[in-house]
Amino acid sequence: MSDDKTTDTLQTVTEAPAPAGDGSGLYLVDGSGFIFRAFHALPMLNRPDGTPVNAVLGFSNMLLKLLADLKASAVAVVFDSKRLNFRNEFYPEYKAHRPEPPEELKPQFALIREATEAFCLPCLELEGYEADDLIATYARLANEAGREVTIVSSDKDMMQLVRPGVRMLDPLKNKPIGPDEVFEKFGVAPDKVVDVQALAGDSVDNVPGVPGIGVKTAAQLITEYGDLESLLARAGEIKQPARRQKLIDFAEQARISRRLVLLDDHAPAPKPLEELRVREPDHQKLIDFLRAQGFRTIVSRVEAEMRKDGTIADGALPSSTPSAAPVKDVPTASAEPANAPRSRPAPPTDVEQRYELVQDLDALAVWLERARATGILAVDTETDSLTPATATLVGISLATEPGLACYIPLAHQAPNAAASGELSFEAPETPKQIPAEDALKALREVLEDPAILKIGHNFKFDHQLFARHGVRVSPIDDSMLISYVLEGGAHGHGMDELAELHLAHKTIPFKEVCGSGKSQITFDRVPLDKALAYAAEDADVTLRLWRVLKPRLVDDRMVTVYETLERPLVPVIADMESCGIRVDRAALARLSQDLAVRMAEIEKEVHGHAGRSFNIGSPKQLGEILFDEMKLGTGKKGKTGAYSTDSSVLEELAEQGHVIAQRVLDWRQLAKLKNTYTDALQAQIVEGTERVHTAFAMAATNTGRLSSTDPNLQNIPVRTEEGRKIRRAFVAAPGHKLISVDYSQIELRLVAEMADIAALKQAFRDGIDIHAATASQVFGVPLDQMTSEIRRKAKAINFGIIYGISGFGLGRQLGIAPGEANAFIKAYFERFHELKVWMERTKAFARQNGHVVTLFGRRCYIPGIHEKNAARRAFAERQAINAPIQGTAADIMKRAMARVPDALKEAGFDDVRMLLQVHDELLFEAPEDQAEAAAKLVREVMEGAATLGVPLVAEAGIGGNWDEAH
Repeated sequence: MSDDKTTDTLQTVTEAPAPAGDGSGLYLVDGSGFIFRAFHALPMLNRPDGTPVNAVLGFSNMLLKLLADLKASAVAVVFDSKRLNFRNEFYPEYKAHRPEPPEELKPQFALIREATEAFCLPCLELEGYEADDLIATYARLANEAGREVTIVSSDKDMMQLVRPGVRMLDPLKNKPIGPDEVFEKFGVAPDKVVDVQALAGDSVDNVPGVPGIGVKTAAQLITEYGDLESLLARAGEIKQPARRQKLIDFAEQARISRRLVLLDDHAPAPKPLEELRVREPDHQKLIDFLRAQGFRTIVSRVEAEMRKDGTIADGALPSSTPSAAPVKDVPTASAEPANAPRSRPAPPTDVEQRYELVQDLDALAVWLERARATGILAVDTETDSLTPATATLVGISLATEPGLACYIPLAHQAPNAAASGELSFEAPETPKQIPAEDALKALREVLEDPAILKIGHNFKFDHQLFARHGVRVSPIDDSMLISYVLEGGAHGHGMDELAELHLAHKTIPFKEVCGSGKSQITFDRVPLDKALAYAAEDADVTLRLWRVLKPRLVDDRMVTVYETLERPLVPVIADMESCGIRVDRAALARLSQDLAVRMAEIEKEVHGHAGRSFNIGSPKQLGEILFDEMKLGTGKKGKTGAYSTDSSVLEELAEQGHVIAQRVLDWRQLAKLKNTYTDALQAQIVEGTERVHTAFAMAATNTGRLSSTDPNLQNIPVRTEEGRKIRRAFVAAPGHKLISVDYSQIELRLVAEMADIAALKQAFRDGIDIHAATASQVFGVPLDQMTSEIRRKAKAINFGIIYGISGFGLGRQLGIAPGEANAFIKAYFERFHELKVWMERTKAFARQNGHVVTLFGRRCYIPGIHEKNAARRAFAERQAINAPIQGTAADIMKRAMARVPDALKEAGFDDVRMLLQVHDELLFEAPEDQAEAAAKLVREVMEGAATLGVPLVAEAGIGGNWDEAH
């Protein structure tokens, strides 16, 4: 992971939209506000001397964005001076309850001011005033001078400043904030925000407001009465007695609150408006500062910008300075996060773009010849939806060398044809394009040519599109999967993020081409000039990423992981998704109705316990019932003032014997099944085939596991009757059976293997019940005297140890005291001392390297392994122990998945299709007369997917539906 690409949250810092893109406006940066948001949003980073710098990193990225990408010429960074300001003079309690900043943040305040100076930017602060007041003042001055103002902040207190010529930009959420966003937040226009805040108050800043009035009610009142003073003057007209009395009793408090939240836009200006400009950059000073923090990737980006601008020549700057040389072998001695991969090379200089619109077969032939000459071809498809099973192929883009790409439109509509549904190549308004059938016929020879490597990004999607048109693309490479193998969970692997990370190139946003929200159009309605720029760039960037990333597989010794575990699965998973699985719509409808009836029964029962009716789905109302009316404890309120009623709270109440809590838990479980599965799945069934098509994310998890989305079929409960009923709705096609084959206790087998636990390995080799064997070893009970209760305890310990369970957690699971549970865990480690040694060794490896490794060489990055917060560090240590186990299990499953299709084909089972992968299970559909033999073959392949010191065991089942097969 690079220093300036640590999380998805940080990604948005460097991909913010460009307000006032010509750079002529004034950017006022809320330095104080950003410090805190960046600190809490980004993982902890330390520079070589151990100083925390995560907030400094986020701040530097944001400034680089303003200066390099937005070409901002007028910028000022504004800070609070002290905790006390003029508001404390008339209301001493203002912000009195705010806690001290975290210790890891305190040293970063001065560094952020240094960063501001290194970027040659004005730094503003004024004793007695908050940063918000200075921002309000300069926004007014600039606005009066006719200049556009962008306030770089998400602070709700500054939303009162939004007006024509003044808007805000949230740098961490990539979100511009204008009047619409202010209304969405407060329910009123910006000029009424202070009145709403005066009524609602702010517990964080200790602004009192009027008790019992929240933002929603305040907005309604201000909308009805116009402003705060009018409301207070007419408070006697309020119909609700309690609200009326509070407005009368707390009128002066509301007026004080308004003074507290109203920003002073006539504060003394520390510098003239004209001086708020970016000074001539001192590049060496900036680079020295960034290197001193250990920000290697930002340095590379700055140098790339300088080379692009002609400021320096290649090689003119040293790659490092002695004082900033990172200590490579000690993770804490680097500003790279603890889960960072080794440093990357500097991004290559951006290339000239030569993009061509291909609208006839002669022009296409030229590109196909280029592909034959180079032996490589980057390919990308454009569609009218993200569902490959039903999407229309709108166009194809190709690239043969960096900067040289084309777009082949196939199904673009005339701009005015969408409303009528016309799509005619003879229509005069329709843009010139090659009929899809002709283009694909010409492309097929190259796309299927074994001598030409086809490169894609998330090629699984494109593979399905081409397969639907009879084209089997091969051989392939996938830049997304290469990145995933190299840097796993260190960051996202989408094209936009990788382009900026590795190429210092910002891609065209999709919404810039197709719009967003209600005004969004499908790609077939995009004008060809815009489609060319967007689509050709996709193929171009894919090729350029591949050229940067592919050599690193060798350098990082990750070739085997990519070539055996990831690349072979692209066509396998693409075919799984295309096939889908048949669903009994009527069964789901019946189940939905049944769940609705049961939910209504539980709701009635809960109302009986409560003594009155209320919305059981409202956490706020439930909290009031449980803690205010039924007095089932004191409860704990969150920031909104509502009681917490999450599952842990309800489970604790249920354990105390409160039936209402257990019944609410039961209701929530049924509601989740109904909303997530029985209702939602019906809408996702494809008409005609009666199948649903899940999508498997191949680059989403830290351990190599696949994850299922749209719909998620991996989280259907399997141990509850309701979950089994849902599985029964997944059925085989007529004349077919479903086959389920899953690994037996694979993670426990891997624990025995990886920790080299002799007793457990022998038990697995002997085929002994592993939980009974564990109980015998730990509790000293002979196998022939084993009881189900002792075995249950051993099973809980076996699985709990893998996930780092505590004595408290185990005790709660077994219904015993934490002390007794701790004694069980201690006895377990004393008997299986090899496991304790392996766990400590694994945690030490994670601390040393920032990652752990599976048996097959996959790296699983461990964020937070050096956290100073004990709870977060303990969580990271549990991750470090679990990741190589779960990751190795995922690797073994992928090895099996890659081998099964060829094995089935060689055995003549051409009609047996792989449908789903769910953790340790594979699900197939086979003709009834082939099901038994196919199940036996798949089981053999899965058991032979890896050779370990313990046997891999797979179990197969066959049935007409998923539950029967499992």
